[in-house]
Amino acid sequence: MSSFAAIDRNGNSLNLDAARVETLRGALRGMLLGANDAGYQEARAVWNGMIDRKPALIARCIGTADIVACVNFARETGIALSMKGGGHNIAGLALAEGGLVIDCSLMRGCYLDLKDRVVHTQPGATLGDADRETQVHGLAAILGFVSLTGVTGLTLGGGFGYLSRRYGWTSDNVRSMTMVTTEGKVVKASPAENADLFWGLRGGGGNFGVVTDIEHQLYPIGPEIYGGGIAWTADSADEVFKLYHQLAEAAPQELSAVCAMRIAPPAPWIAKEAHGKPIIAMFLCHCGRVEDAEKLLAPVKAFGKPVGDTVMRRSYVSQQCLLDATQPKGRRYYWKAEYLPGVSQEIYESVKKHALAMPSPHSAVILFPLGGAIGQHVNSHSAVGNRNANFVLNITGAWDKAEDDTANVEWARTAWNDTKKFSTGGTYINFLTEEEAGERIHAAYGGNYERIARVKAAWDPQNMFRMNKNVQPVA
Repeated sequence: MSSFAAIDRNGNSLNLDAARVETLRGALRGMLLGANDAGYQEARAVWNGMIDRKPALIARCIGTADIVACVNFARETGIALSMKGGGHNIAGLALAEGGLVIDCSLMRGCYLDLKDRVVHTQPGATLGDADRETQVHGLAAILGFVSLTGVTGLTLGGGFGYLSRRYGWTSDNVRSMTMVTTEGKVVKASPAENADLFWGLRGGGGNFGVVTDIEHQLYPIGPEIYGGGIAWTADSADEVFKLYHQLAEAAPQELSAVCAMRIAPPAPWIAKEAHGKPIIAMFLCHCGRVEDAEKLLAPVKAFGKPVGDTVMRRSYVSQQCLLDATQPKGRRYYWKAEYLPGVSQEIYESVKKHALAMPSPHSAVILFPLGGAIGQHVNSHSAVGNRNANFVLNITGAWDKAEDDTANVEWARTAWNDTKKFSTGGTYINFLTEEEAGERIHAAYGGNYERIARVKAAWDPQNMFRMNKNVQPVA
């Protein structure tokens, strides 16, 4: 074989010299996989089962030198390029059709510096990897809600979780990042080095290069916290939402309260008689004194007749895994999301209407809390912006069979069209699907978009890194 079929960055056919491909293979310590190689099908499988792209090459990198070799190859050949960390992104942008995937999922190291109270995470590390290592020392990074999510993708998109009301966006708690540039150079970005790049990386996604290391600030959280899930049948939803509204309005920054409506799964913590029926649930986490949390949340535990209640003293690691079972790899997912200035009865009525109409037992309508420390910086503090939002409304379509795609996508879009009138005008970049380019990316970045475009022009003027929530470079 003298040539290797691929696709270039502009979507055109590209015939790579086979010897060139073999040279790349020999330059890597990790494996370079083509469509006929063992392990290729597994390597191209990502979390969202709707994504079925076939890269020409997948480089399973095991070190920064491998990443540099791949970036140089992509620059010199023009092949489409994408980066895979945890592979958990809703849009499936880890896979470039006909391109080269820099697959960092084997690079899962998490290295602690207890003196400076930081953890360095490699590009394939998941939230669970980081939590497991840091909790040995009763410390936590500010991460997300699902332990199988990749730390790097979460952080580059801003990132929020149970601790964000107390400590801010995930990206607010980053001290430095290390990145491979389009030229194959390794640079550090921090407040003192390449400060413009550091600003852009904290929310601007994978637009600038391949991040190989993130230095996260750690805080004394756990090993024990107070939290868990509590659920009621949907016939109590009106009263439960009033309780949630009161709780969210008065919540201290130490408390994060998520509210969700869905069909009760056959989970062991939910009463069997409720399985398969609509429920409303709260997922609670208090990162302060356990005694304060018990007192604060006692009225919630005593409210009505819960069909399931796991709110208790528990390990922080278990709290971080609480929602994992709702998002298994390989299921089909389609999401819509908006930032909200607050919650109201009108918003709740819309949420309830669409939650009770969902065609799949795996879907949900979720309200995630923001506010608190997130809003203590101005929007221009970092690329992530949207610090005026107090909630994220997430319409999460999830189902198993391809023949059900149309019904579930239409449900999510209908619910979104009915609820986006409540939006601040912004949306969370990590929740955008592939189709949501242009205006939606502008909405996610708001007033920061033009500055991101200038940073993009400085670090990736040819837009080599475009398989992402792409911002076009503007000089």
